[in-house]
Amino acid sequence: MAEIARPATRLGHDVASQEQALEPERAAELLERIEKNIHRVIVGKDRVVRLAIAGLVAGGHVLLQDLPGTGKTMLARALATSVGGTFRRIQCTPDLLPSDITGSSVFNQKDVSFEFVAGPIFANIVLADEVNRATPRTQSALLEAMGEGQVTVEGTTRTLDRPFFVVATQNPAEFHGTYPLPESQLDRFVLAAEMGPPTDAEAMEVLARREHGDPIADLAAVIDVREVIELQEACLRVVAAPAIRTYIVALMQAIRARPDVLLPASMRAGVYLQRAAQAWALFEGRDFVLPDDVKLLAAPVLAHRLGMKGRGNAADMLGEVVSALPIPPLRQH
Repeated sequence: MAEIARPATRLGHDVASQEQALEPERAAELLERIEKNIHRVIVGKDRVVRLAIAGLVAGGHVLLQDLPGTGKTMLARALATSVGGTFRRIQCTPDLLPSDITGSSVFNQKDVSFEFVAGPIFANIVLADEVNRATPRTQSALLEAMGEGQVTVEGTTRTLDRPFFVVATQNPAEFHGTYPLPESQLDRFVLAAEMGPPTDAEAMEVLARREHGDPIADLAAVIDVREVIELQEACLRVVAAPAIRTYIVALMQAIRARPDVLLPASMRAGVYLQRAAQAWALFEGRDFVLPDDVKLLAAPVLAHRLGMKGRGNAADMLGEVVSALPIPPLRQH
């Protein structure tokens, strides 16, 4: 495959800002540091770990789906610990109220006035555990925060600090006391991933690590919030060439043309696919996107957004579309 040459300049950035910007090689070093730290707790699951980090770097949010006990919550906690910043966990239940997430005004008897008490959404990384156990009304309290980076309570809008990253978990096989996430909320997640069962070797390693305690208790941050923001800004400087954008548009059109697709991906899905590919390129120290980045991320970014007819499987369908879609010719330099 032909390689896209790195651009001589980055549009919208002068020379001084380029000198201060986080270079792709440095970004790759920071990302590797995060990965290694998470793997002190998470055994195997290399792809899922990288996908979770990519969601953070892309400035989006991540949905982890799988059966109980597969490490969803542990991965979220390990990622939050690794990047520092503030972390809050919301255990979603049917009796959880929107104000339990956003916060509310409380009467202060000393000052004889109402004061706002911030909820757990006001954190750099928020874990919404078992999000499908919350009622639709409570789930909707996450929508503005995830989409706009702000929260409106009692007519007042409050901006959330950067970085702001939501990791939500759910057990898709459970149906007692659960409320399926609506399409509008699923569309807010830049990608979704499943942990999957461990291999025999991985299971043995998990048992060995847990023999004398929980390894996450000794986990510490390996980068700080400032570096997370620098990684997100570096992601925005990664170049998606016109051929890559053409490829993404062709992919979206091919999905819409499938007769087994009832609800196709929105334009936001295409934007997220490009942004996730930009983040993925940084893991290899590149400041440009390759078609392989798009192909690899098509299922994690798009599958959870698609509505299929009958018993159709979105991931399988995407595999067929990606395999059949010709790779765009890339200009040689």
